[in-house]
Amino acid sequence: MVKKLTPMSEDFNQWYTEIVQLADLADYSPVKGTMVIKPYGYAIWENIQSYLDKRFKETGHKNAYFPMFIPKSFIEKEAEHVEGFSPELATVTHAGGKELEEPLIVRPTSETIINHMFAKWISSHRDLPMLINQWSNVVRWEMRTRLFLRTSEFLWQEGHTAHATVDEAKEEALRMLDIYEEFAKQAAAVSVIKGTKSEIEKFAGATTTYSIEAMMNDMKALQAGTSHELGQNFSKAFDITFSDENNELQHPHQTSWGVSTRLVGMIIMAHGDDKGLKLPPNLAPHQVVIVPIIPNENDKDSVMTVVNKLNDSLSEFRVIIDDRSEVSPGFKFNEWEQKGVPLRVEVGPKDIEQNSILVSRRDDGSKNSYPLDKVENTVEKLLNEIQDNLYKNSESTLKDNTTHVESFSELIDVLNSKKGFVSCFWNENKEDELKIKEETSATLRCYPLENTDTEKSINSDSENGKFAIFSKAY
Repeated sequence: MVKKLTPMSEDFNQWYTEIVQLADLADYSPVKGTMVIKPYGYAIWENIQSYLDKRFKETGHKNAYFPMFIPKSFIEKEAEHVEGFSPELATVTHAGGKELEEPLIVRPTSETIINHMFAKWISSHRDLPMLINQWSNVVRWEMRTRLFLRTSEFLWQEGHTAHATVDEAKEEALRMLDIYEEFAKQAAAVSVIKGTKSEIEKFAGATTTYSIEAMMNDMKALQAGTSHELGQNFSKAFDITFSDENNELQHPHQTSWGVSTRLVGMIIMAHGDDKGLKLPPNLAPHQVVIVPIIPNENDKDSVMTVVNKLNDSLSEFRVIIDDRSEVSPGFKFNEWEQKGVPLRVEVGPKDIEQNSILVSRRDDGSKNSYPLDKVENTVEKLLNEIQDNLYKNSESTLKDNTTHVESFSELIDVLNSKKGFVSCFWNENKEDELKIKEETSATLRCYPLENTDTEKSINSDSENGKFAIFSKAY
């Protein structure tokens, strides 16, 4: 029998840990804080990669690869950058049986090594814009880890670009944020808020950080992607210059942007239930599982003939046939439900007699018979409906669990007593923001880009504030 999960309502964190392992997504490695991504989990990541890589290339970006070892002196060139990352750095001091002349930092992010190379590659305005993306691993020595969400080593993509003007750089940063939002909606079926991070929460070394913020099923926030305007901080630190059209030397304006394997965690927590995963069809490793129902050995040939024809007719979809004889159909049903396969198709002697198939949807649990000769159209229609339904549920969760407050004390009270997002008008103030974090464990997630209104702020008697979202977060 498939092991039952701890109910989400009882212990969401325990539910999450259990489903990651029971659904064969990942496991703990012998190195504390790291994980092994199993084939099923990696297949989800590959589908994420495939979607985003296509979009990056459509917008003119090219993939490259840079070393994972970075000279310590590179990290130290941009003071704010090194200060922001110093607690998380992993350092190599010995190699080949000898102490290194200069310690090497294991890549926490690649701004420094990439900008060292940009200084060699950029000399003229004709070299711009330079649009580079990298798929790689990074190491940030986290003290508290959780599979996919926060590990000492994780997989990600990081884009790095250089532009002639500040306007071009800002346009680039926002364009990539839009792509992340598009991915969240169209591929992951997750509703997100696009916004600007506060000064406290922005990326170390950036002038402006943008993010997409998603609400999980326990009503906490997850930062699902970030895009940064870097200004000229790194180009000046690494002496990157180009001759403009007037033959005058300028420092380029830059961006960086990235998402990571925490997107897998987002998909788990945004859609899952007490039965297990609910994978959006656009990212599911298997969109359809076909389960042959063979009550007698005499039925095997006829059933499998139909199953194989069915599989052939669904070749444009990601289909798996579960023809294991050592486990019962009920076991298979529960296992595939736990793994979140969007559609389960059952084929048995009675279905063949009626020229039909029995189809179960993972998103709403419904089960209906459909004509066998219309299976392609049926499957396509149902997968689209499931994708849309998951997004609508995510959208409703976000809307229904966001509370607006109109005073500082109310903000603290709601954050301490109610789950979800809390909106207000906020006049950015470091001390006030730290007070909220200290008293509630919540943070200012972002200033939403879609709401540029200003009204009387809850933390200032004399000044207006920007519309802001606070929440406890992962």
